[in-house]
Amino acid sequence: MTTLGLERHIVDQDVYDRTVARFREANIALPTFAQLADPSLIPAAIRERLKDVGPDDPHALNLFRVHWYNDAERTGVQDVPGYLVLPPELTGVRAKILVALGERFPMITAHKVLAAYGCLAPRLVTGQFDPTTHKALWPSTGNYCRGGVAISRIMGCRGVAILPAGMSQERFDWLDAWASASEDIIRTPGTESNVKEIYDKCAELDREEDNIIFNQFSEFGNHLVHWLATGRALAHVFETEKAKHPGLRLTAFTSATGSAGAIAAGDYLKDTYGAKIVALEALECPTLLENGFGEHNIQGIGDKHIPYIHNVMNTDFVVGVSDVSTDQLDVLFNSAAGRKYLVERRGVDPAIVGALGSLGFSAICNILGAIKTARYLDLGPDDAIVTVATDGAALYSSEHQKALETYFGGSFDAVNAGEVFGQHILGADQNRLLELTETDRRRVFNLGYYTWVEQQHVAIEDFVARRAPAYWRDLKSLIGAWDTMIEEFNAKTGVLERLA
Repeated sequence: MTTLGLERHIVDQDVYDRTVARFREANIALPTFAQLADPSLIPAAIRERLKDVGPDDPHALNLFRVHWYNDAERTGVQDVPGYLVLPPELTGVRAKILVALGERFPMITAHKVLAAYGCLAPRLVTGQFDPTTHKALWPSTGNYCRGGVAISRIMGCRGVAILPAGMSQERFDWLDAWASASEDIIRTPGTESNVKEIYDKCAELDREEDNIIFNQFSEFGNHLVHWLATGRALAHVFETEKAKHPGLRLTAFTSATGSAGAIAAGDYLKDTYGAKIVALEALECPTLLENGFGEHNIQGIGDKHIPYIHNVMNTDFVVGVSDVSTDQLDVLFNSAAGRKYLVERRGVDPAIVGALGSLGFSAICNILGAIKTARYLDLGPDDAIVTVATDGAALYSSEHQKALETYFGGSFDAVNAGEVFGQHILGADQNRLLELTETDRRRVFNLGYYTWVEQQHVAIEDFVARRAPAYWRDLKSLIGAWDTMIEEFNAKTGVLERLA
């Protein structure tokens, strides 16, 4: 059970004591999950000290910036999470599409640092990870391992990134600057779709006693921190828009499955508003849609397996999005000709066009899923779909250039812009959209057996237990238990008292 992050008591007292001593010496305090969901709960002394800390510094206080409420400069806190409202002129649908901006997170400019913290914090306060002796291994397709390496560096321990060799160069450039040593960046074969190869490397490294693997695909801290922090942030975004447009309904939430962390926010939004949960994947690797396989370039969404922490039985739709669409729309959104076309020919507000650089590949995927869902459900102006932008376009500059060469011969003009908009936005139809029946949900759920029971050796009883809604409801009690343990841990280090 410890491999799934489900402990709520101290597993190893000696490890716990050494961790307390390390954090006391290094002046590190841990934020609670509640504080990351509502930064107003962060002590005033911490907020004041953060004014002298850069958002990309490897500084312990930046743990208290791992939330959705950072301002555009990422130095202050604002009342509502940063988000975009995408208008019909851009989306071609009448429904409002609201996109929360993950690029405002500290250190890695992506919300995956939240997932990394959500997996790590419970291991620290239960005595399962010793920063004085253990190495933290972060299997990922890019952003999660960067978040893990950043937090590991803050703690003064070795953080090892394990990711496919074919990911964007910008990810590796960041890792080169942050990793403790070059051998702490492990490149596995393939690209975004090759998660199994990451698992194989983890299995090899797991034979070394001092290696602790933080597997985001199966650590319930990932699910729970997004359920609470991302769920509440998106609810706040929606309520802000609803105050401007009384009668607005939160109809759906769209998210690529990825590690199934962010999609947990859908559980929160369904519980609160009855919103439909729409899971997205690449058409080139239609795992949920067709039990299929393949390779694609929507970096950050993973596939070819069902994450253990995905509450499949609560998912309402599966939508396929092509990486041709995300590649080409990235060029449209981030080229002078494309932006000019959007403003002058489509009538999109220049302020919105200027903000499109906040949308990375998976964000574009999430938005296309929202457009497809809006068309399928025939949504109107009183309907809202919320989603997230995990990161921004800056992490894909090298991929942008590849797409420009591959699809447009190295140059992009107004004719190209019109063709791309027509094909991938106006042409985003209901094909490859499946409204899940109970039978469909069981099919997708059962597909996870081959990864988790046969390959990763999860007990069949634990695997099957996840079918029941009560299983996921009962998980929520872990949040309060962990927050109590975090508070007790901080009291033992005395760091918060010294910072006051």
